[in-house]
Amino acid sequence: MHRAALSGFAAGAAMMIGGALGAVSNTDPRPIMDANAGIMNPMIAGQAMLPDRSVMDNIAASPEHGQLTAALRDSGIAAAMKANAQFTLFAPTDAAFKASGGPKNSLAERMGYLVVPGNYDSQALLRAIGEGGGRAKLRTLEGGILTARLNGPTNIQLMDEQGNTANIAIYDIHDKNGVTHVIDHMVQPAGSPRQLARS
Repeated sequence: MHRAALSGFAAGAAMMIGGALGAVSNTDPRPIMDANAGIMNPMIAGQAMLPDRSVMDNIAASPEHGQLTAALRDSGIAAAMKANAQFTLFAPTDAAFKASGGPKNSLAERMGYLVVPGNYDSQALLRAIGEGGGRAKLRTLEGGILTARLNGPTNIQLMDEQGNTANIAIYDIHDKNGVTHVIDHMVQPAGSPRQLARS
């Protein structure tokens, strides 16, 4: 499939927008409720995920996502993920990054594959899976496809273009510009990482 390189990736990202728990340690299932919005968010490793923060600000606050945060910043996507747009971030933990064994110098190029334009909370994912006959194909920011499907009666699993799978370990961290799901394995596009043009 032909995929055009994005020019000025951070700017392009903003313009495009119009349970296995083994890899997640010390997660705290107690939700945090925002009194103004009435939104309840799970915590990550005891750290509150606040619904009035951006996708990027919440994931940067997570003790489990240091490598993801650095790679998002290095790629230029971080700035776009603070914008007034809607994103869904599938966020592999530091343990998932380490287990993937991927070369660290290619992490930045793979970050766009973890981001889907739009807000796909668990209910939206379940609807899309049902409407797709058991599978929902999600177009990622960098142009690839993630496939969401059920793994058991309630757990949602992602499959990447290489056939690797990741379970959603923590669902529905609502952010002011989207939603984040913590995943227990790294997912990545087929073939070598695509070089994305940067401004």
